[in-house]
Amino acid sequence: MWAANGKKSSRADLVISVIDIYALYAKALQNPAADVGFFRYLYRELRGRNPKRLREDFCGTFGVCREWVKLGPDYRAHGRDLSGEALDYGRAHYLPTLTPSQRRRLTLARENVLTPGPAADLILAQNFSYFNFKERATLKRYFVNCRKSLRSGGVLALDIFGGPGTHTRVFERTAYPGFVYYWEQYGFDPVTHEARVAVHFKPKGSKIVRDVFTYDWRLWTIPEVRELLAEAGFKKSHVYWEGADKTGKVERIWMAMILAEK
Repeated sequence: MWAANGKKSSRADLVISVIDIYALYAKALQNPAADVGFFRYLYRELRGRNPKRLREDFCGTFGVCREWVKLGPDYRAHGRDLSGEALDYGRAHYLPTLTPSQRRRLTLARENVLTPGPAADLILAQNFSYFNFKERATLKRYFVNCRKSLRSGGVLALDIFGGPGTHTRVFERTAYPGFVYYWEQYGFDPVTHEARVAVHFKPKGSKIVRDVFTYDWRLWTIPEVRELLAEAGFKKSHVYWEGADKTGKVERIWMAMILAEK
């Protein structure tokens, strides 16, 4: 739905006048407070200390950044995204909820994440946004820039999903108080590993609003990502798995987290 420069299309103007797309997205798909606790725990497991400087790439309305600066006066966060609209929404709706001190320790930039960014202990690339990079050379370039930006002992964290259920059409429905969230994958190309995905919302008492957010992705695999991280100069990478049950059986669609050490 969003152009590369972050400008709204006429379709986006219509949708945003009907529902608050960013509020519904946050309720359905994000839990920044839990993310902050999880990533701090993993970082301590790897490094034996707390990370203080965070960079949230593809940050959207910069939820993790907001929670990060609440941790204390030594914690700083920087968010980067191409979508000026998402950043402006966060500035208007979320920055006022922070104290003046917290706001001073949070910086934002509308810029391409392929450009070098500020130094950080921990860099996050969540919501599978790096799947936008379909070419191997482009994704490697992103990883190289991340490694250069990380401070000594720094860590890059990436989420990833896959499984046999992603190699076909997918349509999932999840009910939340006041609305229903839909995730739809319009097929899968086994030659290129490309897939087009959309998020739909149905507010209570209203018709479904389709294609609120759309994505044109390459579904990278865990081995591919880890190989590129190694080529980019990361010393080690670790996989944290969500998609297996107690018997070790892998779910039809699984999610995992990859952490790479500088």
